[in-house]
Amino acid sequence: MDRLGMIGQKLVTGLPGTEITDEFRALVKEYKVGNVILFARNIESPAQLRRLCGDLQQLIMAETGLPAFIAIDQEGGNLARLHQPATVTPGAMGLAATGNPDFAREAGNITGKELLACGVNMNLAPVMDVNNNPDNPVIGARSFGSRPENVAAFACAMADGLRRAGVVECAKHFPGHGDTQVDSHLALPVIDKSKEQLLSCELIPFARAVQEGVSAVMTAHILFPQLESGRVPATRSPAILQGVLRGDLGFEGLIISDCMMMDAISRFYGTVEGTVAAVKAGVDLVLICQSNPLTADAAKALMDSLTDEELEASFRRIERVKGRLTKQAYPLECVGCEEHLAKAREMGRASLTFVGGPSAGLPSLGDNPLFVGCEPYRSTQAAEPSSCTGNLPRSLQRQFGGDALEITPDPDDETIAAVLERAQLHSALVMSTFNGRQLPQQQKLIHSLKTLDIPVVLIAMRDPYDLMGMTDKCWCLATYDYTALSVEVLCAALVGKQEMQGTLPVEL
Repeated sequence: MDRLGMIGQKLVTGLPGTEITDEFRALVKEYKVGNVILFARNIESPAQLRRLCGDLQQLIMAETGLPAFIAIDQEGGNLARLHQPATVTPGAMGLAATGNPDFAREAGNITGKELLACGVNMNLAPVMDVNNNPDNPVIGARSFGSRPENVAAFACAMADGLRRAGVVECAKHFPGHGDTQVDSHLALPVIDKSKEQLLSCELIPFARAVQEGVSAVMTAHILFPQLESGRVPATRSPAILQGVLRGDLGFEGLIISDCMMMDAISRFYGTVEGTVAAVKAGVDLVLICQSNPLTADAAKALMDSLTDEELEASFRRIERVKGRLTKQAYPLECVGCEEHLAKAREMGRASLTFVGGPSAGLPSLGDNPLFVGCEPYRSTQAAEPSSCTGNLPRSLQRQFGGDALEITPDPDDETIAAVLERAQLHSALVMSTFNGRQLPQQQKLIHSLKTLDIPVVLIAMRDPYDLMGMTDKCWCLATYDYTALSVEVLCAALVGKQEMQGTLPVEL
């Protein structure tokens, strides 16, 4: 393959809608771009997605001679691009709360089969970050927890399930995005830890994944000044990618960048310049998710910057993994089939966690409860707006009667006062939170509930950190996701038809 062809194999880009555009087609024809990443904007239905993936494979195979990696972020829970009627299993922290790594393996296997049935052959999952910072705004419940060995067990089980289904799996975000208070979609985080500290915590899941033959590892756009003195993030650091990942851990698979259009790269270094530096540092596949023109500019810059030796070694790794792409095709009927949905419900029931309260078991809600909460919202740039569906207060009101009050994610003081005043007219208050620890006013409302003299049930519908310091006055539950599945399981628990079997995968 010539230089342009090898460069095209290193690029992964997106397209704006549900069909191939003229701009995308021209990009593939001119620059031989060999890989695609999909988002919710590209998906109308499983059947449409299968047609789109077939068209993409036909175009890219004709122009490059190799099949395309068609990638997606299908982590489960609130971070999924493919929604109903597909099966969306619980997210990472929910799976870890079950205490059963086999559920993670089954979740990966179900997800992999349904993705392949639709034509998607690479899943940018599982998350292997150890979420050891309660104020982390972007990982949180996407992580399997705060205990490195536990994260390793569950994440590697999910990777194994994806791999067995025939999907290329990807461990992320190396060397760890769990101990940040900054979202790399919006800024450039710093983790000032030594290699020894990272080896004793953040790197444990990645080391195990490498030992078990993980196919790909995604880099983090984070500064690690004790590993890289040049003040560049891991994505473009030879010391981290060549020294730690390939050298210390012995990884021989594909290194994939996180999206080079994220602010941590584009704002501080520039997408095109950052792409060249990342490839020179050792990245095999570069994600430029939102712009075909930037992808073309990156291809031109790489043509001028890379040596034949740099190109060929990386191309051989890409070619080797593409050679393992399965020819197996699952029937489209498996997407959202009853067998998969039943298994997802079993996982959801096993994940629901009673965190604690003034007494064991839930209090009676009485004959006139008040249900308060916000709708799910796009709490991080990593999530899709379309993943934010459902209304728990209304669902509970239909189940139990009483009243429902919808509030904004970060209510003002007037709203907080109104909630407290209204609650006193009811037999109990059930409030759902959604990343309340990240929002000062939602946090203020949560803690003000301690002043009420009626039973209060507090439900963390995403990160369980919202419940810190609340179990002395409130009965606290954690669902880890705000999805149709978690709402179904929660309603069953509140009417006494579902035991709360989960255990917290983090410390509160």
